[in-house]
Amino acid sequence: MTGRRTRLAVLASGAGSNLQALLDACALPGFPAQVVLVVSDVPTARALERARAAGISAEVLEPRGFPERAAYDAALAALLQVRGVEAVCLAGFMRLLGPRFLAAFPQRVLNVHPALLPAFPGLHAARQALAAGVKLAGCTVHFVDEGVDTGPIAAQAAVPVLDGDDEAALQARIQAEEHRLYPEVVRALCEGRLRVEGRRVAVAPPAG
Repeated sequence: MTGRRTRLAVLASGAGSNLQALLDACALPGFPAQVVLVVSDVPTARALERARAAGISAEVLEPRGFPERAAYDAALAALLQVRGVEAVCLAGFMRLLGPRFLAAFPQRVLNVHPALLPAFPGLHAARQALAAGVKLAGCTVHFVDEGVDTGPIAAQAAVPVLDGDDEAALQARIQAEEHRLYPEVVRALCEGRLRVEGRRVAVAPPAG
């Protein structure tokens, strides 16, 4: 591996625990990416504090300053491009991204979702899983498209749903897997080991 590292932006709307997992991974020797920018649509998001504590540039881009989603997407893409961002990770970013943004980073935008997609997309996935009575829950890292958690799936990890689980307990178990899996997929993306073929994502093994 060369010393060059992919320049990542992380988009977050909330606490940013997956942002922290990515920051921790990027601090490891040999990790092929660096977070150069964190952007939130929520000025009070804790993710911004995490970024600043790590010495990472943190910006707020609120949608209320734009007449329509396409204008927001264009401004967001421009902000990332001027910082030299090469790939984008969503970490609890609560806005859909439209074609204008996605075209700026083709097959370079990832998201992590706390369910085994296509089951339980959208909000409150752990709550949905408990209500459905499933025996396995988990998380999914997927490429982002214009839908709600509908992009091609790069990787998944399952966790058991235990007797007596409430939403908080199940969510905590899922989050532990998110924090492990998301950096692994980001590494694969930055090493050029992910290939999207229609709805399928081929993942090549690490070199050597």
